[in-house]
Amino acid sequence: MKKIELVQVKHSVQVGDQCGDKEPNITEDCVFMYEGQPVGFFITQIEGKLKKFIEIANNEFRTDRVPKSTMERASGVAQYSTIIGSVPPKPHLRRPYPSISSVHNTKSARTFIKAMLAACREAEAVYKDILPEQYDNQVKLIEENVPAKYRLGNCFTSSINNYNIPAPFHRDTANIKGCSNIIITKKKNATGGNLHVPDYNATMDSSDNSMLVYPAWRNVHGVTPIVPNKPNGYRNSLVFYPLASFKKFF
Repeated sequence: MKKIELVQVKHSVQVGDQCGDKEPNITEDCVFMYEGQPVGFFITQIEGKLKKFIEIANNEFRTDRVPKSTMERASGVAQYSTIIGSVPPKPHLRRPYPSISSVHNTKSARTFIKAMLAACREAEAVYKDILPEQYDNQVKLIEENVPAKYRLGNCFTSSINNYNIPAPFHRDTANIKGCSNIIITKKKNATGGNLHVPDYNATMDSSDNSMLVYPAWRNVHGVTPIVPNKPNGYRNSLVFYPLASFKKFF
């Protein structure tokens, strides 16, 4: 697989800024290197069981069988999300302890949850095959920081589907440092929704069935506007991520 060395560039982007249109310049399978060390990778097309489970999860997610949190935006495009796996404590909401997403208690969402868990397992296998040392380190960090009941697969705590949701520039500061997210994209009849990392002027092509593994805590990043070009157009990102909120609950 091709290696791409990430080179730091100057920019004026700050957390909270909106991410404008960016043409992707990462459009082929590659491993990201920084100062000679691998930090992630990009695959244009997932295959096999992973692709099958992602298709099932995406199709189920787009039905009424899966509960969703909706977002009211002026864009006129339907935007919603669903979290599964572990939810961190939120004392300001009188929830001092972690919990498991309430979606797991919804009978009609069982097929979706099973497909997401199976997809997580298959995605982790791809991660391990391409970056075995980084994968092993992430498993170790999860074992050291997350009680077993709050783990999702071997490498994560939680997962979210983000449907037609662009994101302003941010860093995933709640993640376990040293770990990576896995982001798989489903897209149909839509453009945009590319992930842009201004520190390296890198924009990953969020093509249908693409997969990105990247340490989202390291750099400010944002998602470019999503523009459906047909009434049923959409971009859905299926994200697996490791939160650092659970260590004290061993």
